[in-house]
Amino acid sequence: MYHELYDLLLAVAIGAIIGAEREYHSKSAGLRTMIMVSLSSCLFTIISLKIGVENPDRLAANVLTGLGFLGAGVILKDENRISGITTATTIWMTAALGMAAGAGYEILSIWATLMVMVVLVLLMYVQRGIESLNQERNYEIVCPFEKHELNHYESLFKQYKLKVMHSSQRKVEQQISGRWVLMGSAKNHQKLTLHLLNDQNIQELSF
Repeated sequence: MYHELYDLLLAVAIGAIIGAEREYHSKSAGLRTMIMVSLSSCLFTIISLKIGVENPDRLAANVLTGLGFLGAGVILKDENRISGITTATTIWMTAALGMAAGAGYEILSIWATLMVMVVLVLLMYVQRGIESLNQERNYEIVCPFEKHELNHYESLFKQYKLKVMHSSQRKVEQQISGRWVLMGSAKNHQKLTLHLLNDQNIQELSF
């Protein structure tokens, strides 16, 4: 009884540690969600071992399958960008940690939690450094059709060393609009944005 209680408390602590990091960064699955994920996974694992399920791995698979739907709910797609993948995988990992605690692998779950925190906290700075060197941004430009063409903007993108990943153009009445997905360094994106903001021929600009 006391051993199971210890495992449940450990699962709460694991969920709280991971959830606090997610809550600090204002993610959709925060402190309470991660605690509940870890605690419920731990409890399901303890129950499956207590009642003597013939194949405990099936219960584990069902727990992870159910949490897969929860993880899918935090993934959002906005135009050409997808967000929430890290939060979804964190939910899945938190469930695995709770199951490890419930199965009696306390030391393993603690070490794995430390590894998760290294990935979420320390590697975030590495990721930011990589993104500063090469990041993807969306641009939309609207100009008067009779006065301006959009083709020369692609030459401008090359001038600022930005690679065109996707482009489209559309004419509506007397306006022509173009959309581009550009890849390049944050510094070059800033230079391009400043140039476009000072372009008198652009009626609308989003980036």
